[in-house]
Amino acid sequence: MSSLDVLTKAGSRVLVAPSILSADFARMGEECRAVLDAGADLLHLDVMDGHFVPNLTMGPALCASLRKAFSKVCLDVHLMVADPARFVQPFADAGATNFTFHVEVVAEPLELVDRIRAAGMTAGIAINPPTDVSMLLPVVREFDLILIMSVNPGFSGQTFIPEVLEKAKRIKPLLQPNQRLQIDGGVNVGTARRCIEAGCDVLVAASAIFGSRDYAQAIHGLRGEAAIIGKTGNH
Repeated sequence: MSSLDVLTKAGSRVLVAPSILSADFARMGEECRAVLDAGADLLHLDVMDGHFVPNLTMGPALCASLRKAFSKVCLDVHLMVADPARFVQPFADAGATNFTFHVEVVAEPLELVDRIRAAGMTAGIAINPPTDVSMLLPVVREFDLILIMSVNPGFSGQTFIPEVLEKAKRIKPLLQPNQRLQIDGGVNVGTARRCIEAGCDVLVAASAIFGSRDYAQAIHGLRGEAAIIGKTGNH
């Protein structure tokens, strides 16, 4: 299975995407290998520009380093930036698998979809907690991935906003089997079940995984499974 197939291949299995925002940046390669060995399905990169959100994080160079180290892993890039169009080609060149941008910052989102796919990536669209879901509904069928933010973006470790699950319930019936519904923010063992029940099938978790003592237990716990014996994910 190619890295593109991870998100677009139809299936009922819930995917877990550790957000490397909460990883130890001094040990990034080791941290990513550990969560993948512990059962993670893909790696989630939170890109922030200090304008759309009040934080400044990673860019294409880190993505390129991860692609070099993990040639077949799905690198799911979530751009919380004011001008995502300028980063399409840089992240494509860096080896990103999926490119997600926010509906709040692009007047004509379908125009950007074509550019993303032409660059060889799948396309995702994200929506913040305060944004009415009606802004997203007309275009959801055109994307490979829909991302519902369950915290106001900017920093990891925030408290889950349960009201956003109503958006998931509105969006899920509109999607085809090869589309994914992702949720990001405050997702942990205590909130994951509600997310899955609302229709989300890609769970992004940061501190719930990287802040745990056993990565495998954390990852399988998000899916509601017991950790696989022999893959403890201890770090």
